[in-house]
Amino acid sequence: MPKVRRSRKPPPEGWELIEPTLEELDQKMREAETESHEGKRKVESLWPIFRIHHQRSQLYDYCLKEKIADQNLIAKWRKQGYENLCCLRCIQSRDTNFGTNCVCRVPKSKLEEGKIVECVHCGCRGCSG
Repeated sequence: MPKVRRSRKPPPEGWELIEPTLEELDQKMREAETESHEGKRKVESLWPIFRIHHQRSQLYDYCLKEKIADQNLIAKWRKQGYENLCCLRCIQSRDTNFGTNCVCRVPKSKLEEGKIVECVHCGCRGCSG
């Protein structure tokens, strides 16, 4: 299980609520990986690692089922070009006057220099990169 990696960007609001749980699972994972496997079959030494991985996945699934996290938005984040998508309304063409994406989806390099863009739906200032 990969370590909880954080980018240089500050974490989102509410991160402090879930961080201790993820850190605890990460610590348990490190302990399971360094645990001695003396006297155990090869497959038995991996069982604790799979259990911890399963716990972490259950936490993620719980957040999705309880609608703490937006499953559809996260699914879009996994697609190329949508990694920083701010909300789903910005890619729905039916919500715009000309049947296109929201203005915040236009790359900053394609806009007039110095022009400030702000989404009318969510206030995003450019989530396309």
